[in-house]
Amino acid sequence: MEVVLAQPRGFCAGVDRAIEIVERALALHGAPIYVRHEIVHNSFVVADLRAKGAVFVDELDAVPQGSTVIFSAHGVAKSVQKEATARGLRIFDATCPLVTKVHVEVAKMRAQGREIVMIGHEGHPEVEGTMGQTDDGMYLVQTVADVERLAVRNPEQLAYVTQTTLSIDDAAAVVLALKRRFPAIAEPKKADICYATQNRQDAVKFMAPRVDVVVVIGSPTSSNSNRLREVAERFGVPAHLVDTADDLRPQWLAGKQRVGVTAGASAPEILIEQLVARLRDLGATSVRSLDGVQESVVFPMPKGLHGHAAREAT
Repeated sequence: MEVVLAQPRGFCAGVDRAIEIVERALALHGAPIYVRHEIVHNSFVVADLRAKGAVFVDELDAVPQGSTVIFSAHGVAKSVQKEATARGLRIFDATCPLVTKVHVEVAKMRAQGREIVMIGHEGHPEVEGTMGQTDDGMYLVQTVADVERLAVRNPEQLAYVTQTTLSIDDAAAVVLALKRRFPAIAEPKKADICYATQNRQDAVKFMAPRVDVVVVIGSPTSSNSNRLREVAERFGVPAHLVDTADDLRPQWLAGKQRVGVTAGASAPEILIEQLVARLRDLGATSVRSLDGVQESVVFPMPKGLHGHAAREAT
């Protein structure tokens, strides 16, 4: 049995930055540091940060007065930002800059008098944060059927944005339906689905025809990890999402010669290493990495944490 690793896989720049923000805030201000929602959707990462002193809360009313709070990589609604400021909390914003880009687009589109259609998954924190950038004038759609049912005030003054972690193919189908129904709809200057989501989905599309089964490392709550599993399945390849190597079931490998492995953008490399070790225990004799995009994107730290980084370096 051979293990084939997708390239790229695992952490993206936005996740790297979000985790580092929590770790630097802990080093600078000490525990506890409060984080609104999971900093990223990975149970291993959340457990690790919790052990270091991070406290994850659903809402700000669980954060004591005068404490430090971090907004997760998914972004928050304007009302959450206002509440945190009004309560005098020290705020570090770990929102992925590519999500912030979508927030800026929403503000510009609303300033132009346009209503906005957001393509995304209802209940996802990123969607809630983006929809919360304006008090009204936004609609959420997830499928082509949603587009067909959509009623807007003025079809001539319409624009769309997307959640950054969607399936590229699914989103493209919904965009096509929007353009067919609303020919005047304005689109973002640059696609909203992030580079890491696209690269990881492209890597699975390259890998899937070359393997007999695909294993995706990622938590069930991770949108981009679920999309990777779906991409593999569309090639007719059995695909399974596992949180850790312990979730791997030997029967998935029965009769399989090549096992493809990838990981969502919020899954750390150590989980990939543990999965590969588990596959070796189950009979894998070789491991190789496929060719693919080499990512070099790095996002800067937010104001207030640069100085701490400089002190660490000296």
